[in-house]
Amino acid sequence: MSLKGLPDSAFGVLDQSATASLTGMEAMQGMLAGRLPIPPMGRTLDFTLIEVGEGVAVFEGTPSADLLNPLGTVHGGWALTLIDSACGCAAFTLLPVGVGYTTVETKANFTRAIMADSGPVRCAGRVLSPGRQIITTEATLTGADGRLLAHGTSTIMVLPPR
Repeated sequence: MSLKGLPDSAFGVLDQSATASLTGMEAMQGMLAGRLPIPPMGRTLDFTLIEVGEGVAVFEGTPSADLLNPLGTVHGGWALTLIDSACGCAAFTLLPVGVGYTTVETKANFTRAIMADSGPVRCAGRVLSPGRQIITTEATLTGADGRLLAHGTSTIMVLPPR
C-alpha cells in the first residue's frame, strides 16, 4: 500500500493533549484506523502501519528508485528503519497511558538485496521480553513472495511520564 497521493492532512505527529489519555495500544489503533495521523516519515519513506496486536506491529513498505544506494539496490537504512519502526511500535502497544519509549539500539542482518521494483515488503515486529525499563523486540522483513529480506532486534527504553 503506497502512501503516495494521500492528502497532507493524513500526516503529522501525535498531539500530546489529544493522546494523553491513550495507552500505547489505543494510540497505535488510532493511527491504524485513521483517527490519528500517519508519521511524516511514512510519507518520505513510503511505509505504513497495517496491523497491531498485543506486543505486535506490522508495517508495509513500497521500495522505489528514490531509495536506491549508489550500487542500484534499496539502501539498507530503509530496511533498518522499517525494522526499528516495527520493533518500537510493537513495544508501544504494551505501554500504559502517558508512558513513552525510545530506541536504545537496533541491529539488522540483510539476507537479500531489495530492488526498486521488488514490490511491497512486510515488516513484522514482536516483543520478546516486556521489561519495566527495557523491552527487547525482534522483526522480520519479507518480500511479497514471503522470502526473508532482513531481520533484526531492538532494545527499547521505557520512558516514564513527564
